Amino acid sequence: MVIEVSTGTLHGLDARAVRAEISQRRGIKRFTYIGLPTAVVRESKDRIVRALDSAGLPCPGGDVLISLAPADLRKEGGALDLALALGVLATQRVVPPARLRRWLVAGELALTGAVRPIRGGLALARLAGADERLEGAILPAETCRDIGPFVQTDLVGVHHVTEAVRFLVDGTRPDPGEAPPPTPPAIVPDLADVRGQAVAKRALLVAAAGGHSVLMVGPPGAGKSMLARRLPGLLPPLDDAAALECALIGSAVGRPRHPADRRPPFRAPHHTVSRAGLLGGGAVLAPGEVSFAHRGVLFLDELPEFARHVLESLRECLETRESVVARAGRVERFPAAFQLVAAMNPCPCGFAGHPTRPCVCDPGHRDRYARRISGALRDRIDVQVGLGPVDPTALERAPAGPATPEAAAHVVRARERQVARNDGRLNRSLAGRELLDGAPLDTDALELLRASARKLALSARAYHRVLRVARTVADLEENDSIGASAIAEAVGYRVR
Repeated sequence: MVIEVSTGTLHGLDARAVRAEISQRRGIKRFTYIGLPTAVVRESKDRIVRALDSAGLPCPGGDVLISLAPADLRKEGGALDLALALGVLATQRVVPPARLRRWLVAGELALTGAVRPIRGGLALARLAGADERLEGAILPAETCRDIGPFVQTDLVGVHHVTEAVRFLVDGTRPDPGEAPPPTPPAIVPDLADVRGQAVAKRALLVAAAGGHSVLMVGPPGAGKSMLARRLPGLLPPLDDAAALECALIGSAVGRPRHPADRRPPFRAPHHTVSRAGLLGGGAVLAPGEVSFAHRGVLFLDELPEFARHVLESLRECLETRESVVARAGRVERFPAAFQLVAAMNPCPCGFAGHPTRPCVCDPGHRDRYARRISGALRDRIDVQVGLGPVDPTALERAPAGPATPEAAAHVVRARERQVARNDGRLNRSLAGRELLDGAPLDTDALELLRASARKLALSARAYHRVLRVARTVADLEENDSIGASAIAEAVGYRVR
């Protein structure tokens, strides 16, 4: 008799359905796997035998053949352990095969029979919900607690293999255990903490309102990192769809996101990060930092210190809003709709152009430092702003400016105007003729834009980015048309 069990394997962020067919017959006691299993999957035979023995359940006593279909799909990870163990028990009539066939099963087994949490539990649960033949999914209890609020599928969380057996035999559902403690309220850094730098704070407000990328250039201690870390507090909380996307990414790498956490992600990788670490990849294709920052902020401090080939790989992500990782015979697409915030010094020592401290870099060294950032990458950054040193007296006497809640409310109003006018999109997503539809330029604004494009030799890409930023400035001012002042401010963010 052949026993069938529904399970799945994680490929990128998606779960692929796997049908395990298990057959046992008398003969030499051995396990045989077919269907492109990896070494981790083949090792499951030892975990299964020891787990069943520890749980007091009958171990297979003969020749066991396990076929994993489809045969040409590579099976990875230890999440197949529980499904294969229950399938082996079904061949011995310990578990009713007909009932087992109606559930998707996944979980990693410990040698004691305990069921460990797995990566990709959310994708597997959604896979079970999409299959009309299945009633739900049997998954590790800890995984079910993490993903439960994100799915409508019937989930059965088990702590031990015996709980899964008991549920399949008589329908007894295990005690789910205590729910995880609620996430403590996040301490949002206040924009009012940044004294001075009025131009940079205005640029940050414009970037938050339109979802624009930002580059800040200034000497050490000017407040670049402080400003960058206050950007997430200006962004609206994640909606249900965005929270689900972030939860899928976190689940795929074993970093579950708390269901109540609606804060936009903030990622700040070190400048030694590899290309695979930033964009995704590795031996087992997994998302990178650009995907962990999806729907949030990616902060790259000391931008020229990143490897040039790593930075150049960001160019496609900024345009397409996704990261494409290709391997032999396999291509994975990871979401990467992040907001880039970058910071750099004007030169290696950091004091080029400083009013009081001399720069000790020679001209050639300064030029090489600047050339680490290609023109093509800088051309894709919407808002580029210079920061000067802060006068010590400004730290005591300068007005604090708007606090984060006040500035965030201003951003929300500007975004509501964009969403209503742009069919649910922000200004950063508009292209071509869409930039002028609904928010035309007046005569003075058009003349200023043309003159600036000629004088600054703006590329077609930079020309359209100026229009996007100007449209966001007009939305912040609650203007229906783009005036000359909005164009002037947007052009000012392109001057290096």
